[in-house]
Amino acid sequence: MNKRSAEIINRLNAEYGLFTEPTLDYEKPHELLIATILSAQCTDERVNQVTRGLFEKYPSIEAFAEAEISELEQDIHSVGFYHTKALHIIECCRRLHVDFNDEVPSSIEELTSLSGVGRKTANVVRTHIFHEPSVVVDTHVKRISNRLGLTKETDPVKIEFDLMKKLPKDQWSAINLQLITLGRTICTARKPKCGECFLMDLCPGKKN
Repeated sequence: MNKRSAEIINRLNAEYGLFTEPTLDYEKPHELLIATILSAQCTDERVNQVTRGLFEKYPSIEAFAEAEISELEQDIHSVGFYHTKALHIIECCRRLHVDFNDEVPSSIEELTSLSGVGRKTANVVRTHIFHEPSVVVDTHVKRISNRLGLTKETDPVKIEFDLMKKLPKDQWSAINLQLITLGRTICTARKPKCGECFLMDLCPGKKN
């Protein structure tokens, strides 16, 4: 890791700390998995509003596996892309029920074999449920890691492996929520507040 990248990490740690708890609400491993599927192109705040009642109505993996898709669609309607997400959730939970004995697997290979689960969702589960250091590349992490010059890659999988190669392992999980928080508050997609950013002097992508 070069000197500039090291200073970026130091400032991120100083500003946000090494916190790793997700902003999605959950109590059981499968609830985080389902909440993360629901969070695609939707805010965590909206997902939390939906899952508050959803996890009461469907209290287990088996309950989701046996859900009627039309009813589940109505239950999650407000998160967007509800037909696809409902289908993924039911098919995912059927696999968990039949093939994994109602347990969420820990390996990246088994997780990504589940319906609706890509590397981003799998790494969220691995980080927060199994405490396996993982880099989660969502739209914020992709945008900001490029703006800051932490990577030149544009493909999410390539960004994941590039950041894992460049950053110390104890920073992998922390960088996820640090960049997400920065992206939601300062380094926004349309109008980044560069003048307010504590990384401005280190950022090659800053806008004057």
